[in-house]
Amino acid sequence: MIKVYRKTATIKAERFDGSDEMIERYDMGFQLAPNGKGGAIIKTLEGDLLVHVGDWIATGTNGEHWAIADDVFKKTYAELPVIPEMVSKYIEVVQGEVALYDAMDTVLAGFGTLPNWMSNNQDLFARAWLDGYTVEEEK
Repeated sequence: MIKVYRKTATIKAERFDGSDEMIERYDMGFQLAPNGKGGAIIKTLEGDLLVHVGDWIATGTNGEHWAIADDVFKKTYAELPVIPEMVSKYIEVVQGEVALYDAMDTVLAGFGTLPNWMSNNQDLFARAWLDGYTVEEEK
């Protein structure tokens, strides 16, 4: 019986722009492909792989790299939600102690403007709770 799965690992990724900086960062070489198009070569766990400008370079949980074509990347990955630091601290305090519904329904005292933020950002909070998040940079 076929079951449906989703990816649960978090990766870091950046779009390859062909710059010397990125080629150096990923210790890449350059190669002319059989079709005459040039590309950079990235070392992956499966061997060397040709990367074109516009492809994505992903970094896995163990620091390994691989390339993903732009159209495949956009169908497969979604950027993690960005949340304020106070929301991150709240999640750290209550996650594992209460269910998502209770966390959204009863906001602990001492978190300032959190109730107002929660009422205006319920979907974002639920995504952060379930999928992970990044913390908004201080302005």
